[in-house]
Amino acid sequence: MTAPAITTPLAPNLKPAEARSRAASVQKVVSSGGVEAWLVEDYAVPLVAVELAFKGGASQDPAGKPGAANLLAGLLDEGAGPLDAEAFHKALDEDAIELSFSADRDMLTGRLQTLSRNSARAFELLRLAVNEARLDAEPFERVVGQISAGLKREANDPDTVASRSFRAAAYAGHPYGLPVRGDLDVLPRLARGDLTDLRAKTFARENLKIAVVGAIDAVSLAKRLDEVFGALPASGHVAPVPDAAFSGEGKRVIVDIDVPQSTIRFGRQGLARTDPDFLAATVVNHVLGGGVFSARLFREVREKRGLAYSVYSQLLTYDHGAMLYGGTSTKNERAAESMAVIEAEIKSLAEAGPSEEELEKAKKYLIGSYALRFDTSTKIAAQLLHLQTDGYGVEYLDERNRLIAAVGMDDAKRAAKRLFGDASLLVTVAGRPEGM
Repeated sequence: MTAPAITTPLAPNLKPAEARSRAASVQKVVSSGGVEAWLVEDYAVPLVAVELAFKGGASQDPAGKPGAANLLAGLLDEGAGPLDAEAFHKALDEDAIELSFSADRDMLTGRLQTLSRNSARAFELLRLAVNEARLDAEPFERVVGQISAGLKREANDPDTVASRSFRAAAYAGHPYGLPVRGDLDVLPRLARGDLTDLRAKTFARENLKIAVVGAIDAVSLAKRLDEVFGALPASGHVAPVPDAAFSGEGKRVIVDIDVPQSTIRFGRQGLARTDPDFLAATVVNHVLGGGVFSARLFREVREKRGLAYSVYSQLLTYDHGAMLYGGTSTKNERAAESMAVIEAEIKSLAEAGPSEEELEKAKKYLIGSYALRFDTSTKIAAQLLHLQTDGYGVEYLDERNRLIAAVGMDDAKRAAKRLFGDASLLVTVAGRPEGM
């Protein structure tokens, strides 16, 4: 066997100025079996945090059976290998190990947190969950019941109804338009074979991304990588997913719910994260509704008119699609007025772009707040995983703020025209909005 490959961008004995480089702290560890992980060694606290992702997720659900990937994620820690569900959870509890899995549209993710002294046991339980999850009948029915109970509670929840309706209209006929957690009429039809087939085609080394932060060295990690993931097949059978074209701009969908407030979701086609104007669009969106007091939507909708307590917009990107997406909740009688204000601000930004002051404030906030994504081991691991799954190199950790700072007024105006276009929006409303 060959020795694990371990590379670091810079030597460990950094000078103070160089130590500010986030990329310099990241090691790319490749095990003798070819499993790669990004590692940040940190011995300040005796903890190890692991984030992992298998590409595929809910986009690989069997035809007509949305919710399979989510159900699989919910069952991976419900018994594995020689341990049934009760014994598996007892093993986690005895050593204070946190292990969980979840699914979204493009991937199935896992998270492991453990004290370094219990890392051997923690990695062994992770190995069992990834390779030998039992999918026994009792936890299968129990988890299906838990998901179903949640869906029943949300059936008349305006936030959930508006969001699901929006996605179904935006991506009609595409996997992104289907609910990740499935539907009440579909969940009972999911069978164990659906989950084993899904696992077989997505759980492969070529689909796997891993990030590790904490009190573990590169050599030890390389050994763990082979132990946990080495038995996985080299390649899977992930079905190709077509690019998702956003539909419904200019359309309004009203879902009648007898509540005093209307919950609104709005959006339009966005820019892919690989688009040259993506970061400029990020800055422009921050000006529009980036969740701060200076954002236009907050100022115009909440502060000036008192239409809503909260209003926001964001850029959502997927492997095969992107959208501008936003929302608010307001009294039924003021829903039409709220949307008129939102559309007016989007149109204004599309036509004129932000002011110099807005541009500088947005860039300053986006640059300054970036450090908050790296203030705990779990956050660092999550960011490293996101970079990998989004297709970025480790150098982006240092380049990102420089790229934000370089966004000029011409860039912002160009991105605003592309992002907001003619200000035509798909709007879904759950409630009884007047005038819409």
